[in-house]
Amino acid sequence: MKRPSWLVIPAPNANDMDRIQELLDKGQLHSVCESAQCPNIGECFAKKTCTFMILGDICTRNCAFCAVTHGRPSCPDPNEPNMVGLTASQLGLSYVVVTSVTRDDLPDGGASQFAATIHAIKRENPNATVEVLIPDFGGKDAPLKQVISAAPDVISHNLETVPRLYSSVRPGAAYEQSLRLLKNVSLACPDQHIMSKSGLMLGLGETREEVVEVMKDLLQAGCRILTLGQYLRPSQQHHPVIEYVHPDTFDQLADIGNELGFKQVIAGPLVRSSYHAAESFTAMTM
Repeated sequence: MKRPSWLVIPAPNANDMDRIQELLDKGQLHSVCESAQCPNIGECFAKKTCTFMILGDICTRNCAFCAVTHGRPSCPDPNEPNMVGLTASQLGLSYVVVTSVTRDDLPDGGASQFAATIHAIKRENPNATVEVLIPDFGGKDAPLKQVISAAPDVISHNLETVPRLYSSVRPGAAYEQSLRLLKNVSLACPDQHIMSKSGLMLGLGETREEVVEVMKDLLQAGCRILTLGQYLRPSQQHHPVIEYVHPDTFDQLADIGNELGFKQVIAGPLVRSSYHAAESFTAMTM
């Protein structure tokens, strides 16, 4: 399908791209902005911000929606956490978002690398707010506890889609397992000193009713921040786009989410997990 006008965005500025890429290359770091072909990369790099992707750039899973390379990853780089902390400081980031590839090959799923990265960021900039977008750690509780103990400000884990589509969109993942992870974050932080967050892609073939049911499940699990964005097909080998969801529908779903009880719903065709995350968190905590 031809992309509608609301999904046509300007090409990124080469100077902005080069400036951030030079810093990332210097630290031998990766950004999910590039690896996942985020449409907002130009805007974010122009603001000197990016989402760090740790544990390499090769994922052990092969989800049907994701542009990140699938294969056999190398061993984690022990210097990576320090380089993320240093680079975030060099960029002057007051809000740092860190995600990763899924590492089913590691006993802890990479949780120790997340914890070390959180500590490194806070050591370099004690006033920085840290958001981590984590994988499901294979449903294990111990790795999640390790991340929680490192005390990030936000723990995010995306459900990505509705339960009916999991087998075709997220093979290797389980809806209830991801929901339980978010619930465990809330149970471990009843005072909400760590906020839980999740996101969905729309346009994969879900119905509006299914999206609302997922919202209710997330709220029951204690999740209070939700992002909704349009799925964009990375290549012909990935899951097809079934629908380009109109911006008005995103607005309507945001209204429903707010009425149901979310503290923050960020919805729109170009919204991604970390898009305007700093502004959203600031608005929510004011």
